[in-house]
Amino acid sequence: MEEDLISKKDLLELTGISYGQLYRWKRKQLIPEEWFIRKSTFTGQETFFPKDRILGRIHNIIHMKDDLSLDELAGRLGDTSTLYKLSLTAKQLLERNIVSNLTLDRFGGLDGGGVQEYAFEQIVHLFAVDLLLSKGEVNLDEADRLFYTLTVNTQRFEGKSWELFFVRKMGVSMFLLAASPADLVFDEGVRLVSRLAFTDLLEQLKGKVN
Repeated sequence: MEEDLISKKDLLELTGISYGQLYRWKRKQLIPEEWFIRKSTFTGQETFFPKDRILGRIHNIIHMKDDLSLDELAGRLGDTSTLYKLSLTAKQLLERNIVSNLTLDRFGGLDGGGVQEYAFEQIVHLFAVDLLLSKGEVNLDEADRLFYTLTVNTQRFEGKSWELFFVRKMGVSMFLLAASPADLVFDEGVRLVSRLAFTDLLEQLKGKVN
């Protein structure tokens, strides 16, 4: 089951960056070499990228490059360790565009404790749900199941990275969590709607927090 890819042409059009910027960031090791995937197409060899990861990385570069040199950025982008102590209020989550009002209203108080400040794990779960809702990849009922799945099961991966798979077959949807890197093979007819890696969520989250 392959990760969702985006072509170089579509990436440049979607993000508004130039060919030169993309390869300058590659030379500065802001974008990993292994993200440049060469594939054969009917027009010849073309370059593709893991869509969610490259979009998250470019978002972070654009929002941080005015305050840091490219060399400083290279040292900062891969380090998400500071996020593990993160706690934010509901107001801060909204102001930094980490979650929407809909997500916060629906899932922010599911623990029943009247939480005013959210810890790291809660923020990751809210962010993941909001990400799929904003893309239109889950409906509200599916978002309820997703939030429950993350809340109950991600603790099993303590100290390890995980990936979330959202699949559908014949109108039936399902969420799966697996230790990363995961290479899952599903029955014929199963459609991979979305795939989220914990590490990619952290990178996108870091860009918003900073």
